[in-house]
Formats: sequence, C-alpha cells, structure tokens
Amino acid sequence: MDENDETGTPGRDDREWLAERFEEHRGHLRAVAYRMLGSLSEADDAVQEAWLRLSRSGVSGVANLGGWMTTIVGRVCLDQLRTRRARREDPLGVHVPEPIVSREDGPDPEQEVLLADSVGLALLVVLETLAPAERLAFVLHDMFAVPFDEIAPIVDRTPAAARQLASRARRRVQGTAPAPDTDPARQREVVDAFLAASRSGDFDALLAVLDPDVVLRADSGPGAPGASRLVRGAAAVVEQALFYSRFVPFARPALVNGAPGLVTARGGRPFSVMGFTIAHGKIVEINILADLARLERLDLTILDE
Repeated sequence: MDENDETGTPGRDDREWLAERFEEHRGHLRAVAYRMLGSLSEADDAVQEAWLRLSRSGVSGVANLGGWMTTIVGRVCLDQLRTRRARREDPLGVHVPEPIVSREDGPDPEQEVLLADSVGLALLVVLETLAPAERLAFVLHDMFAVPFDEIAPIVDRTPAAARQLASRARRRVQGTAPAPDTDPARQREVVDAFLAASRSGDFDALLAVLDPDVVLRADSGPGAPGASRLVRGAAAVVEQALFYSRFVPFARPALVNGAPGLVTARGGRPFSVMGFTIAHGKIVEINILADLARLERLDLTILDE
C-alpha cells in the first residue's frame, strides 16, 4: 500500500483497501446505526459520515478495524442524537420509529443483518426514551458486545460510568419492552384474527386477541398532531381498531421488523404501517406509523409485488 501523502491522509492504494474493508462491514454498521437512530435513512447518512471521517483519518496502528469502525459510527450517531435533542427535533407527542418492511416469505439477507437480535418496533420505541449516552452504551455493549473500555471515550466517561449508563438503560428496556413470542406462524394467526375481527366489526373477537393491558401507539406526524395518539387498555384499543376498520380493505400482510404486521396502501401509495408485538398468544402492543412524509422514505417495494 502507498504511504500516506504529505497531508497525513491515506494514499490512493490505502483508500481503495480501506474502502473495501468498509464495504465488508457496511451491513453491521447500518445495524448499529439503525438501533441508535430508529431510522434507516438516518442510519445510512450516519454510515456515510463515518466513512468520510474514516477516510480522512486513516487507520494507522488500528488492530481491530471492525471495532474501530463501530465506535466511529457510534460517535456519529451520538452526535446526531444530541443535535436532535438540542434542536427539539424529537416529536413532543407520540413517536413510532421507522420500521423495516419485508415480504411475508422473509427479509432479504441485507435486512436479516439489520434485524438480528429481534430488534422489533417495541424495543425501538423504548430506546427512543433513553438519553443519548445511555442509548449508545446499551446498544454498543448489550447488542454488539463492545467493551466498556472502548465505549467510555465516546461518551466522555470512565469505563465504570459507561457501565452504569448501560445498566440504567437495560433496566428501562427490561421493565418496558415486552418479550415477544418466537413462533412466527402463531404470531401471524393472531394478526390475521385481529384483521378479520376489525373487518367484521366484531368487538368480542377483537377483545379475544388483545392483552388486557395492550398499548396502541399511532404516529401521524407533526402535521397531524390530533391524529397521533397513545391508547391503553383492551376496550379503548378495540374502539380505535373499529375506527381504523375502514382502512382494512386496503391492508396487506407484511413483515414489520421481522414480525407479522400490516401495510395499508391505496393506488400504490402507503398510508400506514402497523407493527404488532405478541406475547403469550395475545397482542400486547400495536405501533402504527401513519406519517406520510416518513412513509415516503421507507423501502416499500413490497407493495409493487
């Protein structure tokens, strides 16, 4: 490989080699950024920014290149989360992260990398409530096994303090994010039963598939704050389901973050994605993204098939 040029940046052959290594790790880096930001479009931007930083600085003396790339992406995402919070870009009301929508026969290999470790919408919703440093410590350590010695410099803490950040985040996640059932076929049966009951307006049948403490979260975006809502309890969720029943004829099955869900579209234009979390055979959480601006950023090529 060429030596670095006079500016200290990598030479041409170095950059080509580094670009090849970066592409080998891109799927993993996107997975890290998606868990950090809850948006695949923002995750792609963060990965690109990480590449720009890496290509300028070089990797001289770096023993673990994959780990180094992961920490750079983590730093970029942490900066983005802090900027988002400082500018009050986070919605003040109900917020549903951007889902990954796949065909019913399963995600493609690239999506499988993104969705490893069951990163469902319910988990992403909880991650959105964490402070930026807590989220980074939890994501990097608990999901990607990055040592606290490497996390500490990113959050400007000692390793012990970084461990505490992850511990606080872990307690929040374990106490809030429901653990879903693992049988996809059974999950699909429950979602199909919900869809059939909504279509027929069958109140009792809807109650039968809902957990008594079910939560429904609908995010219609900042332009329609009155339509965004957080509803708790089976009876209240049934009322909302019956309200949305007029959209049922346009619903089609899909995988939403790897779990059975629904996409509603008319004339090829999506107007909602519904993700379900099912535990012990009952729906415990429904997350609906109906923000048209954000839906346009999703890869919904499934609708064209």
